[in-house]
Amino acid sequence: MAKLDLKTFARRGAEARLAELNQEIKAIHSAFPDLRPGRLRQGSSAVASASAQSPRRRKSMSAAQRKAVSERMRKYWAARRADSTTKKR
Repeated sequence: MAKLDLKTFARRGAEARLAELNQEIKAIHSAFPDLRPGRLRQGSSAVASASAQSPRRRKSMSAAQRKAVSERMRKYWAARRADSTTKKR
């Protein structure tokens, strides 16, 4: 078989599969009209309600909490530096 024939058959197969997929999409949209792009109503599905929410924000720390974290991290890194110098010897 010539290379041209294979390419032609592959294209015909792809076109047939694309037509099948388009028919399947039409059947799904007729069964579930709210799944069409741009047709989601607020509260009509879990996806719509989840995407409508604003992103979660982390609660900000007070000055005392930031100071406590800073002190803990200072001690942590001091201990790490001390461990790394003892291991090198």
